[in-house]
Amino acid sequence: MQNPNSTALAFFAHPDDAEFLCAGTLARLRARGCTIHCATMTAGDGGSAELPPAEIARLRLNEAAQAAAVLDGTHQWAGTQDLLVCYDQPTLRRVIEIVRRVNPQLVFTHSPQDYLLDHEVTSQLVRAACFAASVPNVQTLSEAAAPALARVPHLYYSDALEGKDSFGAPVPPGFYVDISETIETKARMLACHTSQRTWLLRQHGMDQYLQAMRDWSAQRGAEAGVAYAEAFRQHLGHAYPQTNLLADVLGVLPANAASKS
Repeated sequence: MQNPNSTALAFFAHPDDAEFLCAGTLARLRARGCTIHCATMTAGDGGSAELPPAEIARLRLNEAAQAAAVLDGTHQWAGTQDLLVCYDQPTLRRVIEIVRRVNPQLVFTHSPQDYLLDHEVTSQLVRAACFAASVPNVQTLSEAAAPALARVPHLYYSDALEGKDSFGAPVPPGFYVDISETIETKARMLACHTSQRTWLLRQHGMDQYLQAMRDWSAQRGAEAGVAYAEAFRQHLGHAYPQTNLLADVLGVLPANAASKS
């Protein structure tokens, strides 16, 4: 890796989002010496029809910590609740504080277009926090606040679920990362979220969520000409980094790779 002290932050809405969407890439980064941190807006308190919110939240935070530990990483919770993720000042200040504490060079979050508002609002919060974290005059809620970042980190959006927006229109990838060598690590991380198998079957009609992850990774892989892949887009707005650090570190496959093969 170009910088052995580099740090990656996967900041998503719920426990298991990162495992579905970017864990294979995180595993490749870890293999290159990158420190991995995960954070979620919620504790997954809505993810059960049998357990009360506090109990399922405790279980899911433990599962998230176990999944992060597969990559020798940590997990942090931003303190919000399922289906109540809001773009407001207190929440944004908490997200900024987490970004500052981690001090990442690479940040991964949800697609700005997705099926669930928790995902879309998290995407907005993380985008805003990446910019604001480098502004010293933006204060957070912590009494022992971390210092402002030296620069805006590289920000990457993962796939929308099923690769489509709320209208069913495709959300095209910007590029792919080959995760063929880390698909088993990705599966091991997702398998840490054992509480979600029953919930996903009841709420989403989705059984065998590990197989669903493999199937989607294989579909993206086929598009890229490899066995398994994850898809991303990079935020390239004004003042955000214009170089693709992820490509520099891991190499990426262009979105039109399949048409060239």
